[in-house]
Amino acid sequence: MPIPEDVTGEEIDKDVRQELQSLPKTLAEDVAKNLVMVARLIDEDPEGAYGYSKVALRLASRVAAVREAAGFAAYANQKYSEALAEFRAARRMTGTVDLWPLMADCERGLGRPEKALDMAGAAEVHKLDKAGQVEMRLVAAGARRDMGQLDAAIVTLQSPELASNSVQPWTARLRYAYADALLAAGREREAREWFAKAVESDKDGSTDASDRLAELDGVEFVDALDENEAVTPDDEGSEKE
Repeated sequence: MPIPEDVTGEEIDKDVRQELQSLPKTLAEDVAKNLVMVARLIDEDPEGAYGYSKVALRLASRVAAVREAAGFAAYANQKYSEALAEFRAARRMTGTVDLWPLMADCERGLGRPEKALDMAGAAEVHKLDKAGQVEMRLVAAGARRDMGQLDAAIVTLQSPELASNSVQPWTARLRYAYADALLAAGREREAREWFAKAVESDKDGSTDASDRLAELDGVEFVDALDENEAVTPDDEGSEKE
């Protein structure tokens, strides 16, 4: 696949660049450029990112960063079986648990929410950093919803991180997931409150919380009109007659 002229390969993270040093120089440069393209396209053009990830994988399948990038690209294209295989390979190579929540979410994508819940209770979760633990909580709540356990999903999301007033990178998504679960359970008033809190913390627009809040406000407005519909003068006159 063609690489734009402005891509040099130097844009990649220094840790990844260090991993690529095990390859011949020219090969390392080619792999780096393809990894840059994966990162550049994965949000806006996941299919394109997937294509570049396959090239990188063909060139350097024994590099953990390449397997991880291939996993992310497959995941972005909902190729969950492939993503899970790549994440597992990367984990074997690095020995880290960082990908554990994503692996669990792949299990959800494959229709195995029970497996995702098993992973949420595994010892690996305690080795995750705070962001990883929050991500695991989100995956577990999603698995509960997959199984129709809405109340359990709500309880799963109730945590110190949810209650905290400090805004962290995960705050908006956690509040959004909680609001969405409340709404699914028919608790609209509480859902509106938490969608509003999600909007407050969503500085980069990572969720559509503002749209969801507007929808709820619109429903409330229509309901209020229905409840308070005044009797028109004509109606009053007809009643007197």
